[in-house]
Amino acid sequence: MTTNIAEISKLDKSSVLHPFTHLKDFASGKAGDPTIMETGKGIRIKDATGREYLDGFGGLYCVNVGYGRTEVAEAISRQAYRLAFYHCYAAHTTDELATLSHRLVQMAPGKMSKVFYGMSGSDANETNAKLVWYYNNLRGQPRKKKIISRQRGYHGNSVVSGSLTGMHFYHDHMDMPVSGILHTGAPHYYWGAEPGETELQFSQRRADELEALILKEGPETVGAFIGEPVLGTGGITPPPEGYWAAIQAVLQKYDILLIADEVITGFGRTGALFGSHKYDMQPDLITIAKGLTSAYFPLSGSIVGEKVYKVMEEGADKVGVFSHGYTYSGHPIGAAAANAVLNIVEREDLPGNAGEVGGYFQNRMKQTFGPSPIVGEVRGVGLMGAVEFVADPENKRRFDPHLKVGARISKAARDRGLIARAMPQGDILGFAPPLTMSKAEVDEMVGLAEGAVKQVLDELTREGVRA
Repeated sequence: MTTNIAEISKLDKSSVLHPFTHLKDFASGKAGDPTIMETGKGIRIKDATGREYLDGFGGLYCVNVGYGRTEVAEAISRQAYRLAFYHCYAAHTTDELATLSHRLVQMAPGKMSKVFYGMSGSDANETNAKLVWYYNNLRGQPRKKKIISRQRGYHGNSVVSGSLTGMHFYHDHMDMPVSGILHTGAPHYYWGAEPGETELQFSQRRADELEALILKEGPETVGAFIGEPVLGTGGITPPPEGYWAAIQAVLQKYDILLIADEVITGFGRTGALFGSHKYDMQPDLITIAKGLTSAYFPLSGSIVGEKVYKVMEEGADKVGVFSHGYTYSGHPIGAAAANAVLNIVEREDLPGNAGEVGGYFQNRMKQTFGPSPIVGEVRGVGLMGAVEFVADPENKRRFDPHLKVGARISKAARDRGLIARAMPQGDILGFAPPLTMSKAEVDEMVGLAEGAVKQVLDELTREGVRA
């Protein structure tokens, strides 16, 4: 143990404003002390007390290549010693940035042209919103500005990206969503389907609802639709059969851009290089972050399609320079980290591993949790998955929210040395481990989660919640 735990805890409590933390409980000590993380290797991390955890959530869906990859640290170090920073305004670049951008354009789905860089998925979606507005202004359609997102979609937590996010608790008391952002139905068959409705019929109904919303608003006012190939924070929910084909038909009919938010699904998590590849999406703009650098350095990007970029280039004589950018856009250390990570992704075929080991993971999840009397749905794709707990699976009756079943299971898992996330859209336990995971590690992860579920089921039985 190298850290003075008491001193660091005191400093933290006196000075850090933590995201998604009950501020009063934390300040008073009711929520306990902060967990001080110190080291990581592979799929495991260790805190300052020496306790080790299997990280079943890859940080926040982001440490795709695993912890402790020295080749990434070395790439960061080399670039820092050589040139720690220079901006990319006014056509400045670095070798790492140019190399990375070419790689991304070549590997991305659809017909892509350029990459604009930021530092987080949130700011990348802020950029995408501005690009939608800019694109339509340049082509003489100044009213075509509204962006349609989906209920339960997650696209960030800044002002516009937070408004795009379709979960009310991101908006409450924050004066969001801002105007011009609309939401349509979530693509979750389990909760959204009508009795007797097939997945294809459900998908078509969601597409019909989208079309009705567009017609209500006026197609001349709707500029873009944004969606994650697979819902992430909204419950780790793959799309139902036929969903993206039906949605894209509507967008094409009304000349509406498609923004694919690949912050979670990009770089292999679904078993394909991008989620758009897996679901045959043809995006006009692509949001990337997280797995781009495996979170070893903050970096995000908006990959701009040829259709959009051509309008921007042709409009330059009329409007002058492209007046958007951040100090840290195209940061050379971030670019070096990303190139090192993509080398690992390609050399070790992490999308292929996510497909093979992910298939094993999905089967183990269904076999282990499907028969449970408190499990309504086991779902996922590749190396992302979720178990949703309900009081009555046959009638799809949820638990009383005050019981906090999902949070209790997540805590029980953590007590066993497994980090698995309690998702915010129900009693859901989510998994998104590093893409380096082996089948033996899947067995270990699922076994730890199984023990946590059994513990909470026993507790609920003793409490009289279940007979």
